Amino acid sequence: MAGHSKFKNIMHRKGRQDAVRSKQFAKLSKEITVASKMGGPDPDGNPRLRLAIANARGLSMPKDNILRAVNKGQAGDGDDYFEIRYEGYGPGGTAVIVECLTDNKNRSAGAVRSYFTKNGGQMGETGSVSFMFDRVGEIKYPASVGDEDTVMEAAIEAGADDVTSDMSEEGEGHTILCAFEDLGEVSKNLEAALGEAESVNTIWKPQNTIPVDEDKAGTLMKLIGTLEDDDDVQNVYSNFEISDEVMEKLSAA
Repeated sequence: MAGHSKFKNIMHRKGRQDAVRSKQFAKLSKEITVASKMGGPDPDGNPRLRLAIANARGLSMPKDNILRAVNKGQAGDGDDYFEIRYEGYGPGGTAVIVECLTDNKNRSAGAVRSYFTKNGGQMGETGSVSFMFDRVGEIKYPASVGDEDTVMEAAIEAGADDVTSDMSEEGEGHTILCAFEDLGEVSKNLEAALGEAESVNTIWKPQNTIPVDEDKAGTLMKLIGTLEDDDDVQNVYSNFEISDEVMEKLSAA
């Protein structure tokens, strides 16, 4: 399997659901606050806020929490946050992109650098690995929204570029990709056809993946997990490919 979405599912199954959800809520609240500060409190006129709220709803974040985060932005609480992207190499020569939203650049840089160093990687300069990825829009729906043909037809009508459907018991349902600049329009069209999405994001999609063997996979997953646990880190992307067999071994460890 490519990417680390399955890794996230494993971590959820290992008894960390409450802690993970709490951390997700905190990061979403920060994003909503910054989006509200930068573009105003009306989601219809603020695409970034619209996406942030859609993701919060997809994770069943309480309405009061969402409103509180929007109001914080209007009160100026998002003034001191900076968006920073760090790039580097993980175990096995994998490329890793780390997106942060922080009020202390030095703290974030030092922490991210130490995570790379302690887990068999090395942080590089901005642009050192991002050229190996494409910036695209990603919209996710649960399997319950419809079969593959139904979603494919809706995605084509909405202007999307690609659809991947995983209808297995532990699958992620439907993942729809579109051009970065079309995300707002495509997500709006899909919402009209299929209802509200589970998540709507801009992501770094690897152009190619790098196979990682069992010896390196554990360390790589530890690096990604450590990065994602940091409060300043919003998103982590990588171009690794790990077999399902190895992932199952990691989940049992």
